[in-house]
Amino acid sequence: MNAHDWSTAEQQIAQAAFKNAYDRETSTLIQDVRAKAGSIARLEDLWRLHDFLSARRHEIDGKYDYSYPSLIFVFAELLREGWLHLGDLEGLSRDKLAKITSLARM
Repeated sequence: MNAHDWSTAEQQIAQAAFKNAYDRETSTLIQDVRAKAGSIARLEDLWRLHDFLSARRHEIDGKYDYSYPSLIFVFAELLREGWLHLGDLEGLSRDKLAKITSLARM
């Protein structure tokens, strides 16, 4: 699907849903990092936190791709992981919602 396959209203819904999911995941990450940082007692713990952050950054940067050809797949993954809720996608066409929910069940 390209940008022209998304109405202006759907594009706005998609942008808001994308931002909501990103905000949810990064807020959770920040909470996790605060907890982990509070338990650093040795240099090993610091390097472990560094490795954790590097891996999470790579994962998040790769996952949040706001390009219309991949957006259905991104939304399906975010829905499956719980960062996105069906209510966030309310207003998208039935076809898009069906594809997203179907892929999320895989």
